[in-house]
Amino acid sequence: MIMTENTIKILFLGDIVGKPGRLAVKSYLEKTEDKPDFIIANAENASHGFGLTKNNYEELLSYGIDCFTSGNHIWDKREIFQYIDETERLIRPINYPENTKGRGYGIYETSKGKIGVINVLGRTFMNFFESPWELVEKAIKEIKKETNTIIIDVHAEASAEKICMGKYFSAMGASAIFGTHTHVQTADEKIINNFTGYITDAGFCGDVNGVIGMDYEVSINRLRTLLPERLDVSDTGISQVNGVMIQVASDTGQCVSIKRINEEIVLKEEKVIMKG
Repeated sequence: MIMTENTIKILFLGDIVGKPGRLAVKSYLEKTEDKPDFIIANAENASHGFGLTKNNYEELLSYGIDCFTSGNHIWDKREIFQYIDETERLIRPINYPENTKGRGYGIYETSKGKIGVINVLGRTFMNFFESPWELVEKAIKEIKKETNTIIIDVHAEASAEKICMGKYFSAMGASAIFGTHTHVQTADEKIINNFTGYITDAGFCGDVNGVIGMDYEVSINRLRTLLPERLDVSDTGISQVNGVMIQVASDTGQCVSIKRINEEIVLKEEKVIMKG
């Protein structure tokens, strides 16, 4: 990846799942030589697989993450209602009903210019939410008053819906659209319209031997018996870090490069060692 003085290097990390995901991200950020100017991570599963506690939010901040996106699990920890309005770095999906706590986008300062970040939920195979199209379009127009660099986390189930959002929001000048939610990284990273970085799903950060970060035995029991056994985070000692690294021209907002990240990390007795 070629660096230039006129580009902003942005790292986006897929859904962080529980402690194995948090520790893997910590290790990756400490050891990687490909240092970004700005880091975004989806943190809606960061606290034992469901939601985000204030302690874990502050823990992840200490690792150097600049902005947190979320999704349909953002409200799973009740304490979120007490602190989300006080956080500058955490956003929730923009298409929750009007007057929902928190905010759907943020604008952040970096040494290389401002970055706008939008979070939005899909509606296919998910609970009904407000229409994303008009709300994101309005947010893009507002952010462009301050910066052309705009990153969108599309938290959605259906690949077709994410692809449509990628094309639609690219036409509006978004710098990048990253899909989240399925926890399965896709191999379709690209630049749409010679302008917008895109991947259908960035994947997840967490244990590699579970089922999208959750314990296999519990997962298979739920599928075989249909009984509502509570899911638990998988923790076998080997984790992965999934995401993408992009470079964006700081003046125009054009994505000029995109690189998919899929690193395996071994976790042992609270000591984190990068494999290879």
